[in-house]
Amino acid sequence: MSEVNESTEYTSLFDEDVGRIPHSYSSTAVDGGANAASVAEGVGSGDWRYQAVEFAKGAAEMSVEFGKGVRDVVKQSILREDSVIVRKLKGPCERICRKLGFLNEYLPEDRDPLHSWSVIICVWVLALAVLIVNTDHDTTTSLVKKIKIHPSSASLILLPDGRRLAYQEQGVPAEQARFSMIVPHPFLSSRLAGIPGLKDSLLQNFGVRMVTYDLPGFGESDPHPDRNLETSALDMLHLSYALTITDKFWVVGYSDGSMHAWAALRYIPDRLAGAIMVAPMVNPYESRMTKEERRRIWGKWTIKKKLSYQLARKFPRLLPYFYRKSFLSGKHGQIDKWLSLSLGSRDRALVEGQMFEEFWQRNVEESVRQANVKPFVEEAVLQVSNWDFSIADLKVPNKHQGKGILLWLKSIYNREEERSSGFLGPIHVWQGAEDLVVPPSMSDFVHRVLPDTMLHKLPYDGHFTYFLFCDECHQQMFTTVFGSPQGPLPPKVDQTPIEGVENNSEEVIFSDATTEEENVSCLTTDVKELQIHFDA
Repeated sequence: MSEVNESTEYTSLFDEDVGRIPHSYSSTAVDGGANAASVAEGVGSGDWRYQAVEFAKGAAEMSVEFGKGVRDVVKQSILREDSVIVRKLKGPCERICRKLGFLNEYLPEDRDPLHSWSVIICVWVLALAVLIVNTDHDTTTSLVKKIKIHPSSASLILLPDGRRLAYQEQGVPAEQARFSMIVPHPFLSSRLAGIPGLKDSLLQNFGVRMVTYDLPGFGESDPHPDRNLETSALDMLHLSYALTITDKFWVVGYSDGSMHAWAALRYIPDRLAGAIMVAPMVNPYESRMTKEERRRIWGKWTIKKKLSYQLARKFPRLLPYFYRKSFLSGKHGQIDKWLSLSLGSRDRALVEGQMFEEFWQRNVEESVRQANVKPFVEEAVLQVSNWDFSIADLKVPNKHQGKGILLWLKSIYNREEERSSGFLGPIHVWQGAEDLVVPPSMSDFVHRVLPDTMLHKLPYDGHFTYFLFCDECHQQMFTTVFGSPQGPLPPKVDQTPIEGVENNSEEVIFSDATTEEENVSCLTTDVKELQIHFDA
């Protein structure tokens, strides 16, 4: 019994000193020894976990204390009322907080706004950092089987900087063209678009030669390392020279492809005969717009459309992530979902038709054939960035410098020459009243800043219904711009004489002349003989 008591007292002391781990013991000395060994093993493993937990607690407490210390240092040295940072930033921060105070209404009533918004901002920063890291990888994406890669079909020219530009011609030959048109395509399109549904017979009737081309990085054209609107206009200029368009040509702009037409009007006005604009897009951040015009324009767009413009202007590095999820995913999709468009009833009926679906899929396949996201990002950024010119600058009235009677007399005699500078040709604009993609307020703005623009309002048309697959609409446009159809120019006849034919003609003439001389001599001889006969 004494051994049992001693064993019990020993184990109880062991419990109190080491860890108070609950266990039970038998009343025998042998069982007590076995249990003591098992307890020792459990204490060793529990001691490692205990130390790890305590170390983590200590590290957390040290981090908290370190944060408090940093906070105190910042408060005492930087956030004092007399510090330079507080004096400069306090006023703007208070104004911003007051303007954003309405956002606090969306927070729960029991939440501190400062704590809540700090957490929200941190989460946004982390999310953006993850997206940016993911977009730093290769800018190409592999196309799946659903999007077909078609054989190359474009004609190519070599530009002065070594790039290749893909183009396509339609209509009459160059030597028979009365009018020439160059058509830059919109976003997510290619040279195959042109004027969708335009019949070749209409081009023949009006004697029109139409040239469409792929923008840099689209279709079969090589990308441009530093693309802007001026280089876009110069590409159009080099294309016209390479295709022997010696006369002035018309530029056609549709939707957001119109910004390249505006650039041509700005940078190469002397090469243009005029401009044909259908639902023309301008920079939505144009500085000359009034608040009311901007409100009417932005109010027509969907939330996703507004967000895409804001991302392109503020965070363009996020665009590849969304593009790879949509039209660069290798899968076909609907145009309104990919481009975040709001469509009217007539537009929706058109885009849901079989004809448009076939055209759309083939056009997209050609547009993304290089599977490079960079050109699409560049195109989106160009739309909303600073253009380095305003639409109002395309035709600028010249102001007379100074005062005096001599300058007044000079202005009278030179009034026609000094009326305006820039592009002086005609600009035709067609705008649908039910267009929700490019709101009519944009065309109203263009007409306000360029009063000479001929604005043709279409009360029952949307964004697609007038420009795409409408024979009557195409006939009306061509008649308005080019007048009555006169057909192509007659083929030029080569007036260069052929050397062999000249020699033969000379020989024939010489032979005829010899015969006439012989006949005259014979006649003279006969007359003389007759005269002698009568004399005899």
